[in-house]
Order: sequence, then structure tokens, then C-alpha cells
Amino acid sequence: MTTHALDRLTVSDTLLGLLGDSTTEPRSDSQLAALTLAVAADLPVLLWGEPGIGKTAALNRLAESLDLPLTTVIASVHEPSDFSGLPVVGDDPAVQGVPMAPPDWAVRLVRAGRGLLFLDELSTAPPAVQAALLRLVLERRVGALRLPPGVRIVAAANPRSSAADGWELSPPLANRFVHLQWTHDHEVVVRGLGGTWPRATLPRLDPERLPAAVDFARRAVCGLLATRPTLVHRLPSGEARRGGAWPSPRSWDMTLRLVAFAYAADSSRDVLSLLVRGTVGDGAGLELLASVDRMELPDPETLLADPAAADLPERGDLRQAVLDGVVAAVRERPDRARWDAAWALLVRALDTGAPDLVVVPATTLATLRRDDWDVPAAIERLAGAVSVSRRADRAAERVAAKAGR
Repeated sequence: MTTHALDRLTVSDTLLGLLGDSTTEPRSDSQLAALTLAVAADLPVLLWGEPGIGKTAALNRLAESLDLPLTTVIASVHEPSDFSGLPVVGDDPAVQGVPMAPPDWAVRLVRAGRGLLFLDELSTAPPAVQAALLRLVLERRVGALRLPPGVRIVAAANPRSSAADGWELSPPLANRFVHLQWTHDHEVVVRGLGGTWPRATLPRLDPERLPAAVDFARRAVCGLLATRPTLVHRLPSGEARRGGAWPSPRSWDMTLRLVAFAYAADSSRDVLSLLVRGTVGDGAGLELLASVDRMELPDPETLLADPAAADLPERGDLRQAVLDGVVAAVRERPDRARWDAAWALLVRALDTGAPDLVVVPATTLATLRRDDWDVPAAIERLAGAVSVSRRADRAAERVAAKAGR
């Protein structure tokens, strides 16, 4: 190659380098936060997304942000022996046995002591390769070698409909992963192409919350499964659904760990939802989320003790549950002071939320009045909301009746 041609290539390389330069910025991103939390919890993660959506690029940025050496293994171009190990015959196999030699990438990870192992194109790996991956994903073993604790495993896959010669994931392999649906955000892509990508950071765990986090996670998972035993193990009937997230003792154990990490990190409900549904599936996951919501509701006795300082949930269903719980507490142990405090709490709910949420609790609370209890002035504030709600209900009934004629 001539000197003139080398000079031109040098300029080309300079331009490529400038195009590759980028920086990162802190940005609220639920799917990225879910990924980093699962990585912190040392659970294998599987990113599902269409080709070109940015799964590989996200993993490269994740490894760079976490300062972890990235090892990429294309699962579909490997043989089963590449993961289970190649037999190496020694001097006396009858005495020493035949050790299973690991591949070079596994040896490099062990020498480094830490890293991010990226198993790409998982959905194009044939069943025999998927079977060989079972021990790697669950036990972190490759042949006779065990990967160190500092190695995290993340995989990526395309849906079978868009994968080249794709296969459905086998249920045993699928049940070992936290499944995250990877989608693109228009603003993230635009800013990224402009040179600024979101920064991936590990969650900050509060050391003082760790014991409480473990207790909370155990109560949440065990409390649900104690009342819903059919959720302990539910293998889906369809082949496609078996290749995703579904409940089993293994995936519930993973879920318990994720709930504890999310609690210790004070993660958002959106992040927890992505992780829980990505581990035990939508149905069981949503039931667990509802159970967690109920666990976090304020104690009715605390609210009755100081109605003026009550912090009521913003979500309507949770606020309704809190108000119903307060009325139930008064019914269980009725006295004048508690009855008055409940009315004060309903007034606070009326001032800070939807008026229709106080209708049923107010109606029930009114039936608990004793003859010698004076009607509190707070009832005047609530009477209007109850009246309007009842008129609206009657109007809706008339409309429905006319429509049914």
C-alpha cells in the first residue's frame, strides 16, 4: 500500500474515532435501572428485542459504565462441547479420569476474576446448545471450571418471528433468566446519536435497610404463596410462553432476591414491576405487586391516632383500601374518639383526592354511630360529595335502563 493510501486511511480512522466519541448522562430509565439491579443481584438477565433495537450496544455501554471487561459469546455459532467442556485424555484416564477442558474465554474470565459475560443470539441456538448452557447459567460452570462471583451473565435474544433460524427457548433454560423486554426510547436514541447516552449505574443500596429488605421480601413472596399455592409452580401450556417467564420455586427464589434488592435500593414501582413480571410472568407478577402494595399501606391505627398528619396513597385503589381499613378498624373497636378521628380522616381524603372515594366509607361509618354520639361537623363537608355521587349513580342507572329498552 502506498504512502498516499496510508495517509487517507489515517484520516478515515480519525473520522471514525470522532464518530465513536460519546459521553453519558444520568437519566431516568426504568428498563436500564431494572437491568442494573438484576446485575447487582447477580441474576442472569435475558434481553428480548427486535433486531437492531440496541441490545448489544446497551451491553457494551453497561460494561463500560460498570468498568467490567466484556466477553461476548455468540451462542448460536458454538457447539455444545464449547460450554460443557472438551474431554482431555491424560496419562492414565482409568485413575485420573477425563477432565473437561474449558474454552479460552472462560479461562480469561477466571483470570480476570470479574467481568460481564454476554451470551448473544440465544434464540438462534439449537436445543443441544441450549441444554449445554443450563449448567453455565445456573451453576456458573464451564467444563471443569467455575466462573468467579465477580462475573455477571447477561444474554440477548430476538423473538422467534424475527430471529434467523430461530428456536423457542427450552423451559429449563428460560426459567433460569430474568426476562426483560428491551424497547427503544425515541429521545434516548436521538440524544445517543448526538453523542450522549444514558449512564448505567449500579443501584445504591442503603446498608440500614438490608435486614428490613430481606424481611419485607420474604413476607411479600411467602404471604402470597401461602394464600395462592397454585402459583408456586405453573408451567405454561403453550410452547412460546414456556420460553418466557413463568412461576416455579426457582423463579420465586429469584423474585424474592429482586424484591429485597429493590426495597434496599428504594427502586420505583415501575422497575420492580419489570423485574417481577420478567421473572414469574405477568399473572403471578401482578398478583405479587398487588400484595406488595397492600403491605405498604399505612396502619389504620396510626392514621386514627393523628388524622391531620395522615399521608394517604395517591393511587385511587390504594386510597380506597386505606379508607376501608380505617372504617373496619373503627367497627372492630368502636368508641367516640375513634369515630370522630375517622370522620376527620375522610375529610382529609376529600380535600386531597377524588370525592367519590369517600362515599362508601362515609356511608358505612355513619351506620356505626351510637345514639349518644353527637354528629361531627365534618359530616357537613362530606354530605355534598355523597349526595352528588348518589345523584350521578341514579343518572347512570336511568341511562342504562333507557339503553336496555
